[in-house]
Amino acid sequence: MLSKIKRFFNADSVEQVDPAPVVAEPVDTAVPAPQPEIDVGLADSYMSGWMRGDTGELIEGFAITAADTLLDIGCGDGGYAGFSARQGAAIILADVDAEKIESARRHVEASGARSVQALVTDANPLPLPDAHVTRVVAMEVLEHVDDPAQFMQELVRVAAPGALFLLTVPDELIETIQTHIAPPVYFEKPNHIRIFKRGELAQLALDAGLTIERTTQYGFYHSVWWSLYWACENQPLSPPWHPLIENWRQTWSTLLSLPQGKQIKQALDAAMPKSQVVIARKPL
Repeated sequence: MLSKIKRFFNADSVEQVDPAPVVAEPVDTAVPAPQPEIDVGLADSYMSGWMRGDTGELIEGFAITAADTLLDIGCGDGGYAGFSARQGAAIILADVDAEKIESARRHVEASGARSVQALVTDANPLPLPDAHVTRVVAMEVLEHVDDPAQFMQELVRVAAPGALFLLTVPDELIETIQTHIAPPVYFEKPNHIRIFKRGELAQLALDAGLTIERTTQYGFYHSVWWSLYWACENQPLSPPWHPLIENWRQTWSTLLSLPQGKQIKQALDAAMPKSQVVIARKPL
């Protein structure tokens, strides 16, 4: 079980697949039913505005260009950094896990980044100069750190004036559910050591001197997926899936194919999201 938990906390998202061959549809257009070769988790993410190949946005409101230098702190295997690399940006990978960093480096180097730098670091401090990066990605990492305010100040230090920040943390509702069903190690260091209440992530960004450009939430599908996952003993983070998980995947795929599927998804994402999202900017 411990090895399963460690793999969980090193996963950037459920059922990671390189999305390069898929062109994301804008979130305000009808999304067709997921085809067999497109994973339902990825289709759900596209509908939430993630990895928009047509606009170069990692998520709606967070565009990446070849002129950017992007720091992905807590990058894990580099799944999202791979998308950023395909936009031609210079990528700086940072994580405490040397094995994950090496895997991420190989992935990103093969994805077309302008350059790749890999750092094994706890970000206290970051081995980078002041005002060095134009994009900062810190996804599902702040819930792991001892001092989120200090951590944010270090990210702000290395960001250039005008830099954009993409910050996400698990939503408090799904995390509260996990307190009743996940193994105890889920909430033990170095895993999740705090639950961010709604609004606290935005306030953390404001306290660090950033301005808020957008807040949103996403991932009801993944909230349920992980809640079911704990019931599937010895299930790795790869197929073949336990029948319980496979049934949920098929149910969600069917929902997304229906005329009201998108509307229902949006309502459920708002009610019980997997994660809260803040896009913020460092003032000029």
